[in-house]
Amino acid sequence: MRVIDGDTVEITGQRIRLHGIDAPESDQMCGGASAPMWACGAWASGEVRARYDGRRADCVWLDTDRYGRAVARCLVNGEDMNAALVTSGLAFAYDRYALDYVDEEHRAAMAGRGLHAVGVQSPAAFRKAARHAEALWNARGGPDGCVIKGNISQGSGARIYHLPGQHSYDATKITEARGERWFCDVSQAEAAGWRPARR
Repeated sequence: MRVIDGDTVEITGQRIRLHGIDAPESDQMCGGASAPMWACGAWASGEVRARYDGRRADCVWLDTDRYGRAVARCLVNGEDMNAALVTSGLAFAYDRYALDYVDEEHRAAMAGRGLHAVGVQSPAAFRKAARHAEALWNARGGPDGCVIKGNISQGSGARIYHLPGQHSYDATKITEARGERWFCDVSQAEAAGWRPARR
């Protein structure tokens, strides 16, 4: 088994989402207010990798998620891996989809194990906040009120800029982590290597 992140593994080329649990996103940061920021998502993924990467797992397929991944309960040496991750405080019970590990999460939180010791935001709340922030950012334009969207096509990698009022402008979202960006004028976009949208 190869560990992809805190709640996803791969076995013989098949991606498997672990049933009933939700681990922090790999890029999730924790902290804030009086606590220093730290990479809790990368930490949790690393801990899961250290425990399980390269080990044999017997997984029982339960469902298929919207990304086409198998959703499964996996056993390692007869132990429910999903439950062990929640019990250790490396993942949360994903009670939106299953209630299997709610008791384990409650006990981990009461004992202050793993992520519960640092008051981490749940992965679901983190994703919701990130979506909200991205929607606000895209609604008001980029830095300095720049409104030209420099998008990178996921299929071809083409760099295309969209002007307000064009066909795909409203649907185009800018994700700076992928190298997409905002431009204040057309000459700036073209000088950076972006071409105009065709419609």
